[in-house]
Amino acid sequence: MNIQESWHREAWRRAADRDPLVRFVDVNLRGASQVFLQNNPLTGLIILVAVCWGAISGRIPHVAIGAVVGLVVGTVTAMLLKVPRTPLRDGLYGFNPLLTGLAVALFLRPSPLMWLYLVIGAAATTVVTLAIGDVLKTWDVPPLTFPFVLTTWFLLLGAYQFARIRSGNLGPPSLPHPVDPRAAQVHVTGAFLTPSMLRDVSEVFLLANWVTGALILIALAVNSLWAAGFAVGGAVVSTLVALWFGASGKAISTGLYGFSAVLTAVALGCVFYRPSWRVVPYALLGVVFTVIVQAALNTALAPVGVAALTAPFVFATWLFLLPKRGLTPTRHRELPEHDVVGSGAGKAR
Repeated sequence: MNIQESWHREAWRRAADRDPLVRFVDVNLRGASQVFLQNNPLTGLIILVAVCWGAISGRIPHVAIGAVVGLVVGTVTAMLLKVPRTPLRDGLYGFNPLLTGLAVALFLRPSPLMWLYLVIGAAATTVVTLAIGDVLKTWDVPPLTFPFVLTTWFLLLGAYQFARIRSGNLGPPSLPHPVDPRAAQVHVTGAFLTPSMLRDVSEVFLLANWVTGALILIALAVNSLWAAGFAVGGAVVSTLVALWFGASGKAISTGLYGFSAVLTAVALGCVFYRPSWRVVPYALLGVVFTVIVQAALNTALAPVGVAALTAPFVFATWLFLLPKRGLTPTRHRELPEHDVVGSGAGKAR
């Protein structure tokens, strides 16, 4: 970090300490960055710009609005619940509600009642984050994005029974069936691979837009070159594995087999473990396993008509964190006992 960059960060930190409004903006920007397990307001700002680009270019601007509403509602709910100060300031109560708001706006048809449903869901996601954090501290693993996944599953499944909350991109439920071998035939070229890998990154926010993916990689590089590198590695490996195993070419090209794998790569590669010659292959194995979990959950959830969301990332990362096989963990700031609800990225790297 050069002197000028350090000065800018320190000036922003002092402004956030002095001004409640700046502090609120800072907390929310950090919350956006925590989706990728980072803790940097500039990273969060670029990510929000990337989400807005993807939503507007896809002619679904309300999805970007839903993300911001979810982020703010989740943060305000945490403040009203008087959660511990450190994880709140690090944005650890904002990223799951952000994703919940985005998903509700994407999968359900816009209406005044949908927006109320979204606000309720975002606020509930913060409560679910606290609940899951308390349960998981026994095993010393973080909730990751599971509060978003669980809450959004409830919201989307519940919508099937509410006549006034209409589905947009939800479902329909269908019986699982093997992939047609013809659908797995892909002419692999650079023109296919590069946009597909960038969409692997953008689909973390449920948006299939390669520009959004590129902007997110820039956002990661602002905070951590390791995070950006592992995100690229996760996208490359997951795309190649999905092609090798014969997944649907359309699903691969839109990033549906890579977004959870990208998060797994970042989490295992440089957030919860320190990069080393042992950690890299361990993280890559986690990426490959995430692709398999993605396929399995796609099959399991097809009959109920909801998406897997980031559940493959959550389950794979939990399973690869629990063994603690002598891999060197990344040093994080010491947090109080009740501050275990977040992503584990309490300190910017």
